[in-house]
Amino acid sequence: MIKVLANKKYLFKGLFLALVLTISQYSAAQKSIIVSSTTSTEQSGLFSYLLPEFEKKSNIQVKVVAVGTGQALDIGRRGDVDVVFVHDKPAEEKFVQEGYSEKRIEVMYNDFVLIGPKSDPAKIKGRKDILGALKTIAESQALFLSRGDRSGTHAAELRYWKEAGIDVANNFNWYKESGSGMGPALNTASAMNAYILSDRATWLTFKNRGDLAILVEGDSRLFNQYGVMLVNPSKFPNVKKIEGQAFIDWLVSKEGQDTIANYKVGGEQLFFPNAKK
Repeated sequence: MIKVLANKKYLFKGLFLALVLTISQYSAAQKSIIVSSTTSTEQSGLFSYLLPEFEKKSNIQVKVVAVGTGQALDIGRRGDVDVVFVHDKPAEEKFVQEGYSEKRIEVMYNDFVLIGPKSDPAKIKGRKDILGALKTIAESQALFLSRGDRSGTHAAELRYWKEAGIDVANNFNWYKESGSGMGPALNTASAMNAYILSDRATWLTFKNRGDLAILVEGDSRLFNQYGVMLVNPSKFPNVKKIEGQAFIDWLVSKEGQDTIANYKVGGEQLFFPNAKK
């Protein structure tokens, strides 16, 4: 009886060691990268749709840090991520010029839309000119909520104000900042019945719309391009060059581009692939 128990003890021990070895081997085989990206790619649901397809094909796990574009680029400048996937072309080009990446690659686009209360106190509904609409909002002193978070959307909004000849740094009573991502900012705008600039993808997936609606769209200035960059491994040796480049290569491949195009909400396409062949 003692001999049988001893045999079982060694059997269980052997099975346990085999299980630990199998888990260790799997962990070693499971590679991973970290991507800093804009909140719109996450809050729109794109990454939840896109990343499992890449991970299944490559056996590379993608961990996402979703923040505003400015913060995403700052994380890249510290070398704390492998890939940056954002939407502020001037800032991305500066990132490359500074040597933090060797190349910026365009992946997809959508557009920005100007959201506002259905009552539309500034009377801008249906306009195609974003600059004229912003001028009218300023003249009427209708409440406007800015992201105020150095995101790609915030950067675009500030460019529009500047082009419209309005300096929003003047602490206007009608101009407020949330300092938050697109989803939370839309929640705040909904509660305040304020105008706000949003990327279309996040707006389409946003549920708490309250009295808000799209009022201005279609201006060519509202074009919203997304780019991806591998953080420079020459500057940061810890960057996973092979795995990070594999992710970028997949994004711009036919399979990756088709996957982006196939992501829809309510039958409406949220992002349009445009990687150069």
